[in-house]
Amino acid sequence: MTTAAEQLHPPVLEPGDYTKYKIILGTLGVVVPLLVAVLFYYHGLFRIEGADAYLRKLPAVNAVLNSLTAAALLVGFYFIRQKNVLAHRAAMGTAFALGGLFLVSYVAYHSQVASTHFGGAGVVRGIYFLLLLSHISLAAVTVALVLFTLYFALTGQYTKHKRIARWTFPIWLYVSITGVIVYFMIAPYYPAG
Repeated sequence: MTTAAEQLHPPVLEPGDYTKYKIILGTLGVVVPLLVAVLFYYHGLFRIEGADAYLRKLPAVNAVLNSLTAAALLVGFYFIRQKNVLAHRAAMGTAFALGGLFLVSYVAYHSQVASTHFGGAGVVRGIYFLLLLSHISLAAVTVALVLFTLYFALTGQYTKHKRIARWTFPIWLYVSITGVIVYFMIAPYYPAG
């Protein structure tokens, strides 16, 4: 029996073998954060001579991408509350695309440029590291959450989509917003260039 939502908004993809997709999405959800960590901590392994000079503006670009992602998430949330599924899909697709661009930009920067250390002291330093730790920890799980949420939406499994989206939305929004805050807190310590 199909629901009214399924009749009005048919799935984009056929669900197929969920076990196969679960393995693929789960693997991506683990591999992508691990790959980012490897590139971040071992940036010298893949270093391209002179690339860092061209990539120094990427942290600011990343902050813009995070800001736009947060805005798209809020717009998508607004539209689904209004039951405007098509506008919700467009907003969430935009958030997904912006998140993908952010990930590519982030990896490009951190694979070529040495990390900048936060120079603040006292309470501000504690706040910075608390935000940074929560941001990084939640960013690692966001990849899998977003992929499964998107999969359920595209395959018309709206009950599962709604269930996981209740977790994905606030976590992804928090990661996007704290990414911008962390950028502004560390920006004064980036080398001039």
